[in-house]
Amino acid sequence: MPVNNAVLIHRELISRITKLFSEGNLELKIDRIPLEMRPKDGDSSRCCIYKDRAMLRYKIMALLGFDIREEDDELTPLADYVGRAWQRTGIPCEPLTVVDDVCSACVRTNYVVTNMCRGCMARPCMLNCPKDAIYFEAGQAQISHEKCVNCGICQKSCPFHAIIYVPVPCEESCPVGAISKREDGTEKIDYDKCIYCGKCVASCPFGAVMEKSHIMDVFNAMRQGRKLVAMVAPAIAGQFKAPLASILGAIKQLGFDEVVEVAKGADLTTENEAREFIHKMEDGQQFMTTSCCPSYTTAVKKHIPELAPFVSDTLTPMQYTARLAREQFPDAVLVFVGPCLAKRHETYCDPNADFMLSFAEIGSMFVAKGIDVAKSSAVELDRTIDSTSRGYPVTSGVMTAVKTRVADRVEIVPLLIDGIDKARIRELKALPKNCNANMVEVMACAGGCVNGCNVIANPKVAVRQVGEVVKNTADRTI
Repeated sequence: MPVNNAVLIHRELISRITKLFSEGNLELKIDRIPLEMRPKDGDSSRCCIYKDRAMLRYKIMALLGFDIREEDDELTPLADYVGRAWQRTGIPCEPLTVVDDVCSACVRTNYVVTNMCRGCMARPCMLNCPKDAIYFEAGQAQISHEKCVNCGICQKSCPFHAIIYVPVPCEESCPVGAISKREDGTEKIDYDKCIYCGKCVASCPFGAVMEKSHIMDVFNAMRQGRKLVAMVAPAIAGQFKAPLASILGAIKQLGFDEVVEVAKGADLTTENEAREFIHKMEDGQQFMTTSCCPSYTTAVKKHIPELAPFVSDTLTPMQYTARLAREQFPDAVLVFVGPCLAKRHETYCDPNADFMLSFAEIGSMFVAKGIDVAKSSAVELDRTIDSTSRGYPVTSGVMTAVKTRVADRVEIVPLLIDGIDKARIRELKALPKNCNANMVEVMACAGGCVNGCNVIANPKVAVRQVGEVVKNTADRTI
């Protein structure tokens, strides 16, 4: 996710919560966080520090794992929500909440004439408008938004580029139309449509769309002295300027008893997906798509049912890893550490996984605890893991892994769907009728998991670092 003030505030809140928990002062001091971050006579990002404090309070509620609309009394101290978090026994099914106090209730998508309008004689904007929505006043073009249907013809017609398109960022980014306005202008999420891609989270410039974090549930397990096992996605290798073994060691320092690479589960995904691919091709099926991206498979279930017969039945690397970890540590709390919202929802759905922490949360916890990742004690990597399994988080990673297993049986004719947006949804809907490939890899995030909505590193840098890990693992230099 690109760094901006909304992202920095989010990270600071996680760090402050983690630090207070580590000090044993969470319930005692959590209500002071908004005051400390927005002191009297300090700068504010909204109309005043009091609005900012309210905004921070509701963001903290989301980080404590609550839906903002669960609030029944706005004077309830945050310390009370901490107490409620200690008492709950499960995580919410739906992982998102819209913080109304933060949401700016952006104007509905429309076109606006700027002061760059020259009032030209040609007036192509007015003459080409199919709804007669453009008129001239004092020599300047104006748009009647009651008539405008947002077709964009006026913008394309203007020779001075004086007409701009003003989107609602979260709605614009959603590939399936799952987020829309309430009557008061704030946004709501339709979970019957949502595919948990996290694009609304990443695109909102106010940070109003938030995940309900599992950080308190993990802290609660620590309080209870339960065994904690971190199942770490291979995309972590691109998130910090440190060797993979040191990153895993740093995660262990946070309080985890064991750290397991999800690349181990990716080995099983590769093996089973390769076997399934060979079987389906020999049976004459036209093509098969990958199944490791839960955002994509959710999109198929909710929006593209005609594509369902072509989706691999193979489980994701996280699901296989959770199975292995549950067998090895039957009484432990299993925490997936991953890059995106879709994996948080997948954690809820998986019977073996318990909670999920994002890369952004892990990074903020490192800061709070003063952990220097590069200087952390390295853990011994599992040398039985195939090097290609650590390449899963980048575009073509899954395809490359499967190719190594089927090369002597079936020739792969590949198609990469690198990121899901509105156009890609249309492309996916057309595949059953017209697909020139026999294997289709689909990633909801362009570039792969290294560009998930909860990553903290530049995706280009992350791709390079993951590639180095794959190479060094293949060469056995790690």
